[in-house]
Amino acid sequence: MPRRPADRPPAAAALGRPAGRLRRAVRWGGTHLLSAAVGIAVVDVGLVLVFGAITPGHAFLQLSNFTDLGLDASEIVLLSCGSAFLLGARELDISLGANVILSSVVGGRLMVALGGPTADVQQGIYPHLTVAVLVGVLGALATGLAFGLVNGLIVTRLRVTSFITTLGTLGIGMGLSYVLTNGSNIAYIPSQLQTDFGTATVAGWIPVPALTVVLIVAVLWFLLNRTRFGLRTIAIGSSRETARRAGLPIERHLLALFGMVGGFAGLCGVIDLSRFATTDLSGHQTDALTAIAGAVIGGTTLYGGGVAVWGAVFGALLAVILDVGLVILGLPTFYQLIAVGVILIAAVYLRSGTERRSVWGRLSALTRRPGRSGGNTQAGSEELVGGEVEM
Repeated sequence: MPRRPADRPPAAAALGRPAGRLRRAVRWGGTHLLSAAVGIAVVDVGLVLVFGAITPGHAFLQLSNFTDLGLDASEIVLLSCGSAFLLGARELDISLGANVILSSVVGGRLMVALGGPTADVQQGIYPHLTVAVLVGVLGALATGLAFGLVNGLIVTRLRVTSFITTLGTLGIGMGLSYVLTNGSNIAYIPSQLQTDFGTATVAGWIPVPALTVVLIVAVLWFLLNRTRFGLRTIAIGSSRETARRAGLPIERHLLALFGMVGGFAGLCGVIDLSRFATTDLSGHQTDALTAIAGAVIGGTTLYGGGVAVWGAVFGALLAVILDVGLVILGLPTFYQLIAVGVILIAAVYLRSGTERRSVWGRLSALTRRPGRSGGNTQAGSEELVGGEVEM
């Protein structure tokens, strides 16, 4: 027997209600998540000031350090924002690190293979530099996108949970990376990629990769708050069954989310190549966990139905600030892993008891009205997405 609207999660019940009320509820929920993001931003600023005060010669506050900080943060911030969208839809991807590595391997092999004769390439001469770099970048992006789409297809078509799916593809991706490289990092990546993008700056101190990521984050914020894409992500995460009954294209949307996050991993592979002019087979092992931790610390809910884009940015920055600060102090960076783990557990614990009471309680108040029927679910969903449902 179908549950009564009052028994459903409030955001899900709103699918059958006038869209205006749901939009007001989502805006209020967004305000709640924004407050979490602001809180983490304050913590980040506090850490910067503390490290600036205790590092020798206030080295942490030097402009060159902020350039390095932006470079170090660019990849994990992008992955964290993508993970926030997946978590908002009640999914996750723990294969991101393997995707980054495999994408960089494919891109690197293409650049070396197409750069010119082997003898020239080993001397740093690339007769076909433009073609090699262009095809290599596109190959890395395509690899990341394909990796994500495979994850999405397994989840949506084979009905395997995203945790098991991405746990499996994590091993597959790492295995393929080792097979393609024989276990050795790829050398002879064109140095021009490094000078023109990886280490290039704007205004003398803003890293180009970091600026690229900021622009992408701004687009993600717009998608979340101003388009159907964001509303559908939140609706699917709130109650998948109700969203399905409302006619929302759940499988297609989840496939798009996994593909988007995979594409971000491919871009991180390009950034990795452009920074170090080589692949990093032993790195990125904890990228997925760090990205998920950053999203959750920044306010994205583990229960689905809530995404904090800027919160994910500040949450990811927390780990990077700790890492860079400990390096400058000469302390082992594994303390950063301990600190992030403690903060993650504390953040989830503090929100677990209040999030559902505050956000869902407010959603319930806005979406339920005594004496009013739920109305036609399909009609409500059409209002939700702007008057029509794409099939």
